[in-house]
Amino acid sequence: MSETEPHTYSSGYRRWALFILIVVYTLNFLDRQIISILAVPIKADLKLTDTQLGLLGGLAFAAFYATLGIPIAWLADRKSRVWIITVALTLWSAMTALCGLAQNYLQLFLARLGVGVGEAGGVAPSYSLLTDYFPPEQRGRAMGAYSLGIPVGSAIGICLGGALSTLVDWRFAFVFVGFLGVAVAPVFRLTMKDPARGQYDPPGARTEPAPFMSVFRTLSRKPGFWLLSFGAASSSMMGYGLFFWLPSFLVRSYGGELPEFMSFLPDILQPDGAGPLLYAAYYYGIIVLIGGIVGIWFGGVLADKYGVNDKGSYARVPAIAFIATIPFFLLGTLSTSLLMSFFVFLVPTALALVWLGPVIAAIQQITPPNMRTTASALFLLINNLTGIALGNYILGQLSDLLAPNFGDESLRYALLSGTVFYLIAAILFLFAARRLPQDWEA
Repeated sequence: MSETEPHTYSSGYRRWALFILIVVYTLNFLDRQIISILAVPIKADLKLTDTQLGLLGGLAFAAFYATLGIPIAWLADRKSRVWIITVALTLWSAMTALCGLAQNYLQLFLARLGVGVGEAGGVAPSYSLLTDYFPPEQRGRAMGAYSLGIPVGSAIGICLGGALSTLVDWRFAFVFVGFLGVAVAPVFRLTMKDPARGQYDPPGARTEPAPFMSVFRTLSRKPGFWLLSFGAASSSMMGYGLFFWLPSFLVRSYGGELPEFMSFLPDILQPDGAGPLLYAAYYYGIIVLIGGIVGIWFGGVLADKYGVNDKGSYARVPAIAFIATIPFFLLGTLSTSLLMSFFVFLVPTALALVWLGPVIAAIQQITPPNMRTTASALFLLINNLTGIALGNYILGQLSDLLAPNFGDESLRYALLSGTVFYLIAAILFLFAARRLPQDWEA
């Protein structure tokens, strides 16, 4: 449908729009992160190193995902955002299914490139849609709710991938989740409307499409944008790295203990032949689901509460959360007790995702309406090209380098070294908190 006149949607329809966007984002992360749990059987089947796995989970996905986001966002500022998301969802889902047909490393690498091409058109247009569905005082919570697709999609991907690879094989897992997205695409297209751009912004706000260089010049005068972008990128190096590597860490360091620890699960979740991989999927999937939902929602609520009178809160709240993350993460990673690690990991998982709602909302608020999709894509370019491409690879490379001295425990110490990225993110966000009041659009 074409863009409509401002203020024509009921609260019920806006809730539906938010829900279906969350579903699409859930599929986005399901397809993106399922490879983290499948890394164990893929490594064994295709005889790969940790460095090669890091490239599959990082550069293979991020190369086109991050770079194509800019031209697709430019198009989304001019054409139907709903159509762009529909095509993107169909493409990335089909390419995920193709991952299951790969017979060697190169074929799997190329299929993952295709997943990144499709997902490049999903997130930035969704941010823009949400900004036109919700007024400024609700955007922190709206962006936080939308970001729930990250823990929900990641948890489903980890658990479903573990179950399907155990019951059938890792190839079937890719094919199954790929077809889920293809089935949802027409539902999204038929029920989602494209709202008028800038309808909740002040009268006279610019809504005509802006050239890319105009967007870049505008953002170059807003240090808050760059501090938020590189702060988020630093945190994502560790965040994406954890999503990808923690299941492998659990299998290598706790494999023999996982089945006994998760024995309380109902029999239907413990099929014949279930091994450490499936129990690692359940273990980490529960942590991601609970911790992620609590952290993301909490961050959005706090930012909206304190951001009314203090725009710097949109960066200060995440900065404090990152500082608090570090000791809990160190304790959880060094613990030799699965029970202690489970409860301790809930805390840093929650704290490390607090930033999503506040920062995404702030990016929208420091950018004029006609530049938001492109600005969001530039933010995602910095965040994802650094976070996904480098984070997974660096941790995998560190693990390989440490392997001669630490064996299967090398991944534990590689993960420990990553906490420095959280500290860098906190420092950059604290500087951003001082700039946001000046950079904020009226």
